[in-house]
Amino acid sequence: MESASASIDEKIRQLGDWRGKVLATVRTVIHQADPEIAEEWKWAKATSPGVPVWSHGGIICTGESYKDKIKLTFAKGASLKDPAGLFNSSLDGNVRRAIDIHEGDKINESALKDLVRSAVVLNVQGKTKPTSKPKPKPKSQRANGKRAG
Repeated sequence: MESASASIDEKIRQLGDWRGKVLATVRTVIHQADPEIAEEWKWAKATSPGVPVWSHGGIICTGESYKDKIKLTFAKGASLKDPAGLFNSSLDGNVRRAIDIHEGDKINESALKDLVRSAVVLNVQGKTKPTSKPKPKPKSQRANGKRAG
């Protein structure tokens, strides 16, 4: 079984054009933003070779390649502040947001790093929230509503 990083390397090589260069660039920027980012290769099946995924405490973003663009889809993009206006696709969704990068587009590396870091914080903070309701007190400790008589 090939490692996720090797699969991403191979995808970049297979693209062989501006899309491979863009995918390689955003990959580098993502790792610069957070060196603890994990690379994954997900959703491979007979009809699809799979997709590069970058994660830390959950999915940060995916990097899909199309004929005319590279699409970075942020799993929780709708919850992220985007002061630089990088998100330009999937803007109507309640959860995800995406950045479509076309041939010749300049990548705002600083803003992309900020977005990645914000996504990591959101994922990590989400993991520290309590996942269940507090247990009720035993009956002996509950107020019973009766007055002492």
